Amino acid sequence: MRVRGTFRSVAVAAIVAAFGAARPAHGCVGDCDGDDRVTVDELVAGVNVALGSASLPTCLLLDDNEDGRVTVDELVSGVNNALSGCRPGSRELCTTRSPLRNVYYGDLHVHTTYSFDAHIYDVRTTPDQAYRFAQGDPVALPPLDAQGQGTQTVQLDRPLDFAAVTDHSEFLGEVETCITPGSPGYDSPSCVTYRAGGDNATRQIGGLLTSANPTRIPEICGVDGQNCRSAATEVWQRIQQAAETAYDRSARCAFSSFVAYEYSAGTGVSTLHRNVIFRNASVPFPTTYFEQPTPKGLWTELQATCRGAGIGCDVIAIPHNSNESNGHMFHVEYPGATTLDDQRSQAAFRASMEPLVEIFQHKGDSECMNGLSGIVGQPDELCDFEKRRTPPFPDCGDGVGNFGTITTGCVSRFDFVRNVLVAGLQENERLGVNPFRLGITASTDTHNGVPGNVAEDKFIGHRGSDDDTPAKQLGHGSLYAGGIIFNPGGITGVWAEANTRSSLFEGFRRREVFGTSGPRIAVRFFGGWNFAPALCSDPQLVERGYADGVPMGGALAPRPSGAAAPTFVISALRDPGATGRPGGLLQRLQVIKGWIENGERHEQVFDVAGDPNNGATVDTTTCTPQGAGADSLCTVWSDPAFNPAQQAFYYARVIENPSCRWSTYVCNRLPIDQQPASCSDPAVAKTIQERAWTSPIWYEGQ
Repeated sequence: MRVRGTFRSVAVAAIVAAFGAARPAHGCVGDCDGDDRVTVDELVAGVNVALGSASLPTCLLLDDNEDGRVTVDELVSGVNNALSGCRPGSRELCTTRSPLRNVYYGDLHVHTTYSFDAHIYDVRTTPDQAYRFAQGDPVALPPLDAQGQGTQTVQLDRPLDFAAVTDHSEFLGEVETCITPGSPGYDSPSCVTYRAGGDNATRQIGGLLTSANPTRIPEICGVDGQNCRSAATEVWQRIQQAAETAYDRSARCAFSSFVAYEYSAGTGVSTLHRNVIFRNASVPFPTTYFEQPTPKGLWTELQATCRGAGIGCDVIAIPHNSNESNGHMFHVEYPGATTLDDQRSQAAFRASMEPLVEIFQHKGDSECMNGLSGIVGQPDELCDFEKRRTPPFPDCGDGVGNFGTITTGCVSRFDFVRNVLVAGLQENERLGVNPFRLGITASTDTHNGVPGNVAEDKFIGHRGSDDDTPAKQLGHGSLYAGGIIFNPGGITGVWAEANTRSSLFEGFRRREVFGTSGPRIAVRFFGGWNFAPALCSDPQLVERGYADGVPMGGALAPRPSGAAAPTFVISALRDPGATGRPGGLLQRLQVIKGWIENGERHEQVFDVAGDPNNGATVDTTTCTPQGAGADSLCTVWSDPAFNPAQQAFYYARVIENPSCRWSTYVCNRLPIDQQPASCSDPAVAKTIQERAWTSPIWYEGQ
């Protein structure tokens, strides 16, 4: 500690002794407040970040290479800028940055033609095209014409702020080999089957990811697998270059791209997939299920090749589709642990590697499910939203099952995020560490390379030729249950100082994120102990939220003496929509609470603002909304049943008025004599209520 203090004192003294005039420049390394000069206080802040006694958001502009840390070289750049005047860093200063944080919308789950199960179904969108689509360019999708070009064009009505292409890491080399004439393995029977496409090719390739001891196909990859690794290296370089090309380093900061991939474990035909998102361009070669067939193996590999490799790399993994995992995704287990300390260490490692979870995407909602065992609480009517499976099905109870990926096997309460959050409370009581302190995201999981393509009225599928016609979209799937039970997916909102990789990644890390089922709802959620009842009318609501509490993703400070219960402020704005396409009106705000009482898992839903009985409807023949709703909703709410001895979590849910489901639009466009049975099936919802889910705020008891 004495060395740290000495270093800080000497550094500051040297700066003060030689401080000179500053010459303005954009993106000046060390200029924390953007006033075109570097001061002693800013350098002190940088030293504190470098020593670990302050967090990076204190001065993001000292992290010139966006690797999540402040190095000696960056401090030296800051000192030079203080002494000789500001000179530009590696990127310009964002003109729209805000210390109170802006909201940015994006999609962190996107597949292109490099994914085995996208190319199989005639998707030819490249990562470059996917990133351009996210920024407003059109993309052509299947069916393909005689020249192999897409015949359906789609385009966003508003660009996204960020995106990550997350192609499956497992078969980057196999796909490249099988589609490149003259490559080793091109003429093998396996590659011939792959190029034929369709369900048979998917079974052949995808089936390899269900074995507990997976091996590659020797006739494609060679006995040692080197052919596929060499081919994958070239593809990985293209993926990285596409992300770099798309990243806007100008002062506009219009778009951020993340180098990423999907790890696709499917042991026992249960989904254990993770999207691996890197902070910056310093990245290792992708980890696959073949090298690391367990999630723990993935985290360990990422620690070794990224975080602990000394290359300036940082990374998070985002689990998704727990609704297909038969209880495996969040099964409470600590492989190899023999002591409580071993379990604590594993729990902390998992929480560090996986701070977020994807709660919604085109294969369904993973928030909650009514009727499963082990949960005390009244049914939640809004849990029936966009379900991958509906009863009857076997309940996994305290166990696990198989075959969830193909929509069968048992369903577990731990397939749904709300119950996982409760399990995290139990582990925190037992170990003092919560392995499931999860922030909330949503994405599309598009396999068409079209991030953010979530409009219900424009949905033409996400799976290439597998759902490229109304008949397929409204059908029931061929490889496994799909078609009508799918949906356009969602997007992620993040509160960040600026639209840069570093700033957004800090938002992911601190869990100041929310997911939506598609609309660009903007929601703030703060928790504290003394918010004023009239805070919603205070123009400084956000300042007060940060100063007197914690935002979504945080943990409440210890209860002050005399405080009765925590208070929460929730403020939501409707999606403003685009020209000619207004967003939906808001119906209500809810707070969902989970807690442990006498060893039992409890949950409760509170309506806290708006009106669930506002009478709003939608004409399903024209999809015209009817009735009252709100442009914005805000409230300050206090838990009426707070027990200071009980740990708890709270998250907010924002609900729109009813609107037409995508399938209703498709059915309405078809002549009556061409409408399939699903258009009149009462089990298929004609309307939905779009929504947003915030990350929780935790109370850790006393």
